[in-house]
Amino acid sequence: MKKKVLILLGANMDLMGRAQTNIYGEATVEELTKRIEEYSEKCGLETEVFCSNSEGELIDRIHAAHAQCEGIIINAGAYSHYSYAIRDALSASLLPCVEVHQINIFAREEFRRRSVLSEVCVGVISGFGHAAYFMALDGMAHLLKGV
Repeated sequence: MKKKVLILLGANMDLMGRAQTNIYGEATVEELTKRIEEYSEKCGLETEVFCSNSEGELIDRIHAAHAQCEGIIINAGAYSHYSYAIRDALSASLLPCVEVHQINIFAREEFRRRSVLSEVCVGVISGFGHAAYFMALDGMAHLLKGV
C-alpha cells in the first residue's frame, strides 16, 4: 500500500500560470497538480493536492491529514511568513512536513526571508520552480521508507 502525502498550496497559489508568470512560471495549478500526481507515482507515493486561499481551510485539512496521511508538503504562500495558526496545526499533526517555496525566498524582500513554519518542518526547499515539489516528494519518499 502506498503512503499518502498531502500537498497543500496556500495563499494565491491558485493564480499560478495567470499572475506573475515571470516569477512563478506559466503552468497553472491544475497542470502542476497533474505533474505532482504523475511524479508521486514514480516515488511510490499517493498524493492529494489541496489548494486554498483560506487559512482556516488549510488548517482544517492539516487536522484531517493526521488520520489520512503519512506526510505533508506545504507551500503556504504568504502564510509562511506569519501564520502561527498553520505552524501550530503542522506541529500538532505529528506528521513529517516539508516546506516548499518555488522561488528563493532569501533573494526576495526582507519580510519574505523568514518563515514561521520552517522550525516545525523536517526540511525546506526554496527555489527551483516547480521542481521544488518533486524534490520534496523525493525527500518525503526517502523519509517515509526509512532510507
